[in-house]
Amino acid sequence: MIHAQTESIVNFDAAARQTLLDAYAGIELEDVAAAFAGWKQIRARIAELEQDEQDRMRLLDLWKFQSGEIDGAKLAAGEDERLEVEKRVLANAEKIYGAAMNAFDLLYEGNASTSSSLSAAQKHIEELARYEPKFQEALAALESARISVEDVGATLRDYAGGIHASPERLAELEERLAALDRLKRKYGPALEQVIAYGEEVRRKLSEMENKDQVLAELRADLAVAAGRYRKAAGGVSRKRSDAARKLEKLVEAEINDLAMRASFAITVEENEAEEHWTSSGINQVVYGIATNVGEAMRPLEQIASGGELSRVMLALKASVEAGANSAGKKKNSAAQRTLVFDEIDTGIGGRAAEAVGKRLKALAKGNQVLCVTHLPQIATFADHHYLIEKRTAAGRTKTTVRLVTGEERTEEVARMLSGAKLTETSRKHAEQMIKANA
Repeated sequence: MIHAQTESIVNFDAAARQTLLDAYAGIELEDVAAAFAGWKQIRARIAELEQDEQDRMRLLDLWKFQSGEIDGAKLAAGEDERLEVEKRVLANAEKIYGAAMNAFDLLYEGNASTSSSLSAAQKHIEELARYEPKFQEALAALESARISVEDVGATLRDYAGGIHASPERLAELEERLAALDRLKRKYGPALEQVIAYGEEVRRKLSEMENKDQVLAELRADLAVAAGRYRKAAGGVSRKRSDAARKLEKLVEAEINDLAMRASFAITVEENEAEEHWTSSGINQVVYGIATNVGEAMRPLEQIASGGELSRVMLALKASVEAGANSAGKKKNSAAQRTLVFDEIDTGIGGRAAEAVGKRLKALAKGNQVLCVTHLPQIATFADHHYLIEKRTAAGRTKTTVRLVTGEERTEEVARMLSGAKLTETSRKHAEQMIKANA
C-alpha cells in the first residue's frame, strides 16, 4: 500500500477498510464465505427452475439433445487415449512388425543371435571355471543375461504375432476419435469433462421433470442456508463492532501523538437485506475523522491534506499491528505488506517527527516499510538508508538511488540537520541520533 499525498487512498477501498478491521479483530471469514457460497448455489438452482415457461422449454429441448448426444456416445473415461495408442500402432503396423521381428531375430533366432552368442560364451567360461573358480560369478551373470535376452525375445515375438494390419479397424478408430473430438470441442476439452457435463445435464433434466417437488425442497434448503449465513454473518458483525470501539480509541490516541488534534471513529454499518449479502458478511466499514475541533466527522478518504492522510494511515497500521500482537492474534496476510510512506513529515517537526519515526519502526517489525523523508528525526529510525540524487550528464538528468552506510550515513543525516555545510557539531548530533534510535 502506498501512502503518498492523494495516492494514500488508492488501495483503501471498502474491502480494504473492512480487511484492516478484521486483521485487528483476528476475524476468520471461512464460515461466512462457506455459508454464503452454499446459499448462493441453492438460490441459483431455484432461479434456474423458475424461469418462464418458454425459456424452460427451450432449455429442456437443449438439455435433452445434449444428454442424448453424450449418452448415445457411450463414453468411457480414458477411451480417447487408449484409441489413440491403438490407432498409432495400426497406422504404423508394417514398421512396428518389422522392428519387433528384426529385434527378435537379433536377440533369439539364428546362430548369430545374442542368445546363441551368450550360450557359446557360457560353454567357454564353464571350461575356465573348472580351473579358475573366480569365473563362477561371471558364469552366473551370463546365465542371468541369457535368460533376460530370451524373455525379451519371446515378448517381441508374441507382440509381433498380435499385430495385424486392418484398414477396416483403422477406419473405425478414426471415425470414433473424430466423434470424441467433436464432443470434446462442445463440452470438453477433456473426455472426463464431457462425461461430467452429461451427468450435470441429466441432473437438471430430472429436476425439471419434477420441478414442483424439487422447488419445494430447494426452498426449504434455502431457508436453512439463509439462517446459517445470518448466524455466521451476525457473529462476525458483532465482533467487528466490538473491535471498532477499541480500535478507534487506539487510532485516535496515535493520531494525536503525531501532531494532529483529531477525533476518529469507526462505524460498522449493518445491512441484512439479501441483495447486500457478500462472502465477507453484511457490513460496510466507514472510517470517519474530524481534523479540527468543531468540524463534523467526514469519511477518511475525503481528507484534503496528503500529509494528514499519511499520518492517519500510519496510525491505523501501527494500531492494528500493536493490537494484533498484544492479543496474540494470527496476523491477516493483508497486514503483512510493503508499505510506502512519502512526505509523511509534511507540516511536522520536533517531537511529532520523532513520534512518527517510532511508529514507523514499530510497524517495520512485521512489514517492509519504505519512507521518503527530509527529517532526520524520522530517518534515523530506519535500519537502512538510501540516498536519492539527481545528476545531469550529456544534457540529460538522471535520478539514482544508492545505499549509504557507515560514515557516509552519518554525514547524510548531519546534512539533513545543518544543510549543505557540515559541522562537527552536526556530525556528532547525527551520530548520537542514529545510535539512540537504532
